[in-house]
Amino acid sequence: MKDFLAEAAGPASNNPILNICIFAAFVIITLVIVVVVSRRNSTAADFYTAGHSFTGAQNGIAISGDYLSAASFLGIAGAIALNGYDGFLYSIGFLVAWLVALLLVAELMRNTGRYTMADVLSFRMKQRPVRTAAAVSTLAVTFFYLLAQMAGAGGLVALLLGVTSKFGQGIVIAVVGVVMITYVLVGGMRGTTWVQIIKAALLIVGAAVMFVWVLSLFGFNLSALLGTAASKAGEHGEALLSPGKQYGKTGLTQLDFVSLGLALVLGTAGLPHILMRFYTVPNAKEARKSVVWAIWLIGIFYLFTLVLGYGAAALVGPAAIDAAPGKANSAAPLLAEALGGPVLLGLIAAVAFATILAVVAGLTITASASFAHDIYANVIKKGAADDKKQEVKVARITTVVIGIVAILGGILANGQNVAFLVALAFAVAASANLPTILYTLFWRRFNTSGAMWSIYGGLVITIGLIIFSPVVSGKPVDPKTHLSASMLQGVDFHWFPLDNPGLVSIPLSFLLGYLGTVLTKERNDKKYAELDVRALTGAHAEKAVEQQVEKTA
Repeated sequence: MKDFLAEAAGPASNNPILNICIFAAFVIITLVIVVVVSRRNSTAADFYTAGHSFTGAQNGIAISGDYLSAASFLGIAGAIALNGYDGFLYSIGFLVAWLVALLLVAELMRNTGRYTMADVLSFRMKQRPVRTAAAVSTLAVTFFYLLAQMAGAGGLVALLLGVTSKFGQGIVIAVVGVVMITYVLVGGMRGTTWVQIIKAALLIVGAAVMFVWVLSLFGFNLSALLGTAASKAGEHGEALLSPGKQYGKTGLTQLDFVSLGLALVLGTAGLPHILMRFYTVPNAKEARKSVVWAIWLIGIFYLFTLVLGYGAAALVGPAAIDAAPGKANSAAPLLAEALGGPVLLGLIAAVAFATILAVVAGLTITASASFAHDIYANVIKKGAADDKKQEVKVARITTVVIGIVAILGGILANGQNVAFLVALAFAVAASANLPTILYTLFWRRFNTSGAMWSIYGGLVITIGLIIFSPVVSGKPVDPKTHLSASMLQGVDFHWFPLDNPGLVSIPLSFLLGYLGTVLTKERNDKKYAELDVRALTGAHAEKAVEQQVEKTA
């Protein structure tokens, strides 16, 4: 054991050629699969929802693949390795959030929608303004989520190929963006789903192998692992095992923790790309099966992250992780290198790369579907767009635009902890989307003005607070705590003290939705009653699927 720990004191030499070959093999294999399955794409329903053709088990695995992003694998492992107990709070928050989303909104949204979140939100409202607002919100959430994935890609491949310059890492991020665009353009939702299924299997198996391997080195004694991690951290060792290393030292950091927790727990229920996955199954029974599969897979994976994070702290060390390209995001790949050398590093990094590609593909197709279906087909064309040609063509063009924006944003966010960046996306989703979703499904009095106030108000408040928070400016690198620095160094225009705005933005968004409703007279009880029946029975969704199957045949 001592000899092993000595050898694992720092990163070993890399084999860039091996890593590139493993990456290339994964990309080529998945692209072949995407091309093969994409031959069945002929309508908007095929492009957006894979023709509702996936089983509950397949969709459940794909959901876990969509949900277990780079934040779950790279970000959380790094957060635990550097901040210990406080880092594991991300795992807890993400898992609890998933349960809230499933129990509260997932099946109801699936039963009442067709392609996008806006199908549900606009059902009993004025179509054009609500669809526009929902599409804008979807694009905003997607942008923040893509920042995290692209930043993770930059740090990961930079570590593998030894790219240390910002310019070189920017090239890496651009390559990831191009591959992502290719997946979506060629495969649509059907191809994206198969990539997510493959990625989920690789990720969970890879994490399980590392989980068992790490524990075996410590005699399957978790206490021994934690003790070694603490000793490796030096003077901060005890803090690694106790609450408060990152949150809890001051009243301000305690508020930041509450804000982060709110964003994580409530944000998933407002993530459009997660909700859209439920439109790929043919009926409510398969949707419930999806839930069971996803809960098991996601729960098991988050148990693995505890050992992976502390394993990285014990076998690599916080100092080596913080000094590596990608910083905290490099913890899991460095752990793989410490365990199995360049070969395991290449394999695990390929899994992480697959994770990023699958998630960004899912995000991109959600955003492109929202713009094409909600803005182009239902707002600009007022429902008169050709289902097969025009709408799908606009979706493909939107995919390219989103990919370019994601590349530019990822270059800016490079170096930030991806779990933290995802938490910002969760805050936007919880503020702009969740109040509107809950009010639409459960409040009879809710109307168009309330939806406008909650969506646009939530967006403006959340994004405004993020821009003027320490996340963007005013926070230098702290080598003692390993906390992330601001995106923009050398400037300071922040006035909002919290890193995550959820504590302020989420309640205000609920309040705005309430005020926008009660201060206007619009009301449609008949439409609400119809929405309620659809949400609880799923009858309309089943009929729509049957019609689509007949049309395709």
